[in-house]
Amino acid sequence: MASEITYAEVKFKNESNSSGTYSDSATAPKLKPTPHLSKPGRPSLLFTSLMTLFLLLAITFLVAFIFYFQKYSQLLEEKKVTKNITYTELSCTKDYSPIEDKVWSCCPKDWKPFSSHCYFTVSDSASWSGSEEKCSRMGAHLMVIHSQEEQDFITKILDAKAAYYIGLSDPGHRQWRWVDQTPYNESATFWHPDEPNDNKEQCVMINHPYSGWGWNDVLCSGKQKSVCQMKKIYL
Repeated sequence: MASEITYAEVKFKNESNSSGTYSDSATAPKLKPTPHLSKPGRPSLLFTSLMTLFLLLAITFLVAFIFYFQKYSQLLEEKKVTKNITYTELSCTKDYSPIEDKVWSCCPKDWKPFSSHCYFTVSDSASWSGSEEKCSRMGAHLMVIHSQEEQDFITKILDAKAAYYIGLSDPGHRQWRWVDQTPYNESATFWHPDEPNDNKEQCVMINHPYSGWGWNDVLCSGKQKSVCQMKKIYL
């Protein structure tokens, strides 16, 4: 006897597969692309060059600032020294003044006038630096000579038997400098023959040995008289 086989009716519903894949239907939402963020790399060559240039400019500015600040401080100190000096007696002449509303040009008593300056001979002997210090205490500096006229003027009032420091020195390598920072002009110098002749002699005096008045380089530690110079006082 054959057995009965019964089939049940089974219906299947069409569903999306388990992998979650979206169809191409219009109702499917579109995903926005995620921007790719790149990692920052090394600075560009242009940026590096600009930074180097900026650094060099900053260093140059700093050096210039320090230089001019020192010059400004020195100028203020010189003005302060001059301001604190009071001369009890002046010798004045009515003359042309480079300063507006000033008609009298004056020098302290016992100072000799010439052009726009006053000159004073210091009879006490001292080293070159000691002589410059004495002049500074009087609001002056060691004499500066830039012309034959100045040379002739001062030598007429000096003792031919003595020697006098002037404001010329050599800080090294024979680079002669005046104390007032004015340029050293080789065409307006009055050295004795064969002078200067010794690299160790870094200061200058004016004397009258045999051939007339002239300059001689000497050791700065030697004791000599000196000539001070200051600008005229205008009233």
